[in-house]
Amino acid sequence: MTNKRTAHIISHTHWDREWYLPYEKHHVRLVQLVDALLDKLDGDSEFKSFYLDGQTIILEDYLQVRPENQERLQRHITDGRLLIGPWYILQDAFLTSGEANVRNMQIGHRDSKRYGEPSKIGYFPDTFGLVGQTPQLMLQSGITNAFFGRGVKPTGFNNMVSDGDYESSFSELVWEGPDGSKVLGILFANWYSNGNEVPTDETEAKTFWDKKLADAEKYASTDQLLFMNGCDHQPLQLDLPEAIEKAKELYPDTEFIHSNFPDYLRAVEGAGDRELSSVKGELRSQRTDGWGTLVNTASARVYLKQMNQEGQAILEKVAEPLASIAHVLGQDYPHHLFTYAWKTLMQNHPHDSICGCSVDEVHREMVTRFDKSRHVAESIIDDSKRIIAEAVNTSGFAQFGEDPLPLLVMNTTGWSRTGTISIELDAARLYLREGFTLEETAQRMKDVDLSGRLLVDEQGNMLNCTVEDLGLLFGYDLPNDKFRQPYMCRKVKLTFQAEDVPAIGLRTYAWVRKEGALASSDSLFTGDRTMENATMKVNVANDGSFTLTDKTTGRIYSDLGVYENTGDIGNEYMYRQPDGEKTLTTKGLTAGISVLEDTPYRASVEVTHDWEIPTSADEKLDEEQRALVYYPERTAQRSSQTVILKIRTVITLEQGGKGVQIETKLDNQAKDHRVRALFPTDLQTAVHHIDSMFEVVKRDNEPAPEWQNPSNTQHQQAFVDVSDGTAGLTVANLGLNEYEILRDGRNTIAITLLRSVGELGDWGLFPTPEAQCLGEHTVRMELIPHTGDGMTSGAYAEAYQFQIPWTVCQSDVHEGPISPAYTPFKWENAELAFSSMKMNEESGDLMLRWYNMSKEQTELTLSTDIPCEHFYKTTILEEAMPPLAKNAVDGLSMVIAPYEIVTTGLRLY
Repeated sequence: MTNKRTAHIISHTHWDREWYLPYEKHHVRLVQLVDALLDKLDGDSEFKSFYLDGQTIILEDYLQVRPENQERLQRHITDGRLLIGPWYILQDAFLTSGEANVRNMQIGHRDSKRYGEPSKIGYFPDTFGLVGQTPQLMLQSGITNAFFGRGVKPTGFNNMVSDGDYESSFSELVWEGPDGSKVLGILFANWYSNGNEVPTDETEAKTFWDKKLADAEKYASTDQLLFMNGCDHQPLQLDLPEAIEKAKELYPDTEFIHSNFPDYLRAVEGAGDRELSSVKGELRSQRTDGWGTLVNTASARVYLKQMNQEGQAILEKVAEPLASIAHVLGQDYPHHLFTYAWKTLMQNHPHDSICGCSVDEVHREMVTRFDKSRHVAESIIDDSKRIIAEAVNTSGFAQFGEDPLPLLVMNTTGWSRTGTISIELDAARLYLREGFTLEETAQRMKDVDLSGRLLVDEQGNMLNCTVEDLGLLFGYDLPNDKFRQPYMCRKVKLTFQAEDVPAIGLRTYAWVRKEGALASSDSLFTGDRTMENATMKVNVANDGSFTLTDKTTGRIYSDLGVYENTGDIGNEYMYRQPDGEKTLTTKGLTAGISVLEDTPYRASVEVTHDWEIPTSADEKLDEEQRALVYYPERTAQRSSQTVILKIRTVITLEQGGKGVQIETKLDNQAKDHRVRALFPTDLQTAVHHIDSMFEVVKRDNEPAPEWQNPSNTQHQQAFVDVSDGTAGLTVANLGLNEYEILRDGRNTIAITLLRSVGELGDWGLFPTPEAQCLGEHTVRMELIPHTGDGMTSGAYAEAYQFQIPWTVCQSDVHEGPISPAYTPFKWENAELAFSSMKMNEESGDLMLRWYNMSKEQTELTLSTDIPCEHFYKTTILEEAMPPLAKNAVDGLSMVIAPYEIVTTGLRLY
């Protein structure tokens, strides 16, 4: 056994597909790099290996241009000289959903296996912080390590162990997830370019290695030192073998090897004899001064986050479960379309993409990708809901009235759901093939009688319903066995409250001709500006803010919905308010207030503001940007010129609603500023909870002592919650990923709605005028009061449901095997959050996933009416574990550990 220290030099390139250059310009450079790499591997056996940045999309991107080189790639992958996977792309952690991360790992593994085996390396070189469930996700993927560059500040003083929150004494550490999962963490303490451009000249090499070896030893817990030979878009170092030989000559006490991650890991694990720090939970650089966390990428180009939220939700929470049910009914499951849609969506998930911190051309192309992925998902949804509708027995509606027009309301969330829905129905349709002239066809549709109709449920109960006549419209069918079929129709829009639609299920209604009338129902308005249902009361003030009374707890939340505006002289990465600037708010600013909707099932108040704010930053900002002044050191202020920011807010309360919904439309004509909505809680607590990947995370309201940044904004996904144990307020959102708990004595929840900046930031000046986000924007939130525990009260479930659209579908009268009120699965558990339902491509089995939000053990009891052989437990890669139940009739009962992510397979007959 040698006592030499070992320098492991790993060749790589960190490949941001798009960033300070548009995708195709980076793409050209990628092709050039891989061309050179293949030539080097072919011609020099001393160039041992290369790591393809942990993402298989590099292979796709290269072969798109160089398909003739597939065999060369295959040969070097087979020989172990090119290490690929485990991911499809390197995606951001806090701005992408848990299911997106699982699909990323699944697709990365699947694509890797077409060539060989994926490298079992948990690779996060430049991810902007890491979520707490990463260790569990790694272990379920067969990965026992995590390599990362951000999130932990190592102490490194005298290499003494000094555990503290989010700190490590060494570059090696034990990272533990909330469920107790542990992986070996490797922090790129000197960055993932610490072995870049190794000199071959003796003098230069001596200077280089004296510093590099000392820097690595400062943090390392063993004599196995890691040097990453590469950086962002770094061309291949062709003379690395010669550089390594020169280093061997200069340092006979050191073993220099052209290494790879598996060999390095084995060496570290075999050499470790020091106690490593144990780091738990999220890695968010909280033990730093707060200026370099890159957290405000959560609010850069908010429109991208909104499109991503919608794209993820309809793929994982709507299209996949509906296609699964349709498959059980006999329809082929479109694995190929899902893979294409997921890949297209995930191409927007790298940190420089979804974070909104690239040049404008990049983000324009992202919008197209979001649209493409969504269009595929919508097509799958349309096909699946049609198959489901055809299977529902709607024949019973004939007894409740004449000429019934059935319609289905589908709930693809994991909880029973009540809410107001709208559906457009064809009251009558006439195909152009039927031989009438266009004039005759149009007149026949105009003459359709819409009177005398009522809405009934599957029991024949009459429901309150608003009918809007949409008039004469054109439409068409695209049959599978004939040419397109155009038609003219008379279309109506029905709006009503769907009650208790079962989880992963449906209820059926029909619009029928029927004599009689509903008994009059009370309005939800109890005053000009006061709305009230069984559990809440909302009163709107003159300035457009409102008071929310929770009747269950008696708690009154006041001054809700005030808007805040500040200047922003930062960049796409980080927010920076001008020094000494007075924050503007709409508190006391007279608003236009009017009733927008008054029905028995829903009430809405419209609030309008014409708000005068500064038009931009002053001229000093441009000077400082050109001079590359570090953003915390800027002295620019806001302009003395002003512009009107028009804000239209709709505050809505539903009869069966568990929260107050807020829709805000902003017409932004200002630059260099930020707009937030403020929700004071007046609850006394030092902590709060937020939704993250497969976890509801507890965070401190106060930052760490090292924190110097006046702003303490943080990431969220579906919601943020402040509770004192007896009462709480959860604020759900759609694609608004940035929040802050203000240190104002009221524990105010501040949600960022819009942030306008004019430069990328980072290492140079890259103007981004489109990041000013001029024009109209619409955002949506829901305020959910509760009894102190967001999980057991159902507030978190309501927040998760807020993310997921209803699915509606018109049908006709027919027999079918499915009852008008139907769900294939039944379970009840307040601690478990339902995450996904999909089909496994290889086995054809049905896969369902939940995660335990609680720190306590719980039990999943699941029953189904789907004919099947048995249930079994799987990893997130859907690799089977022993069967848990042999008899599907008896269902499944399974203990779920605290914070466990659990996937169950259902073997179909």
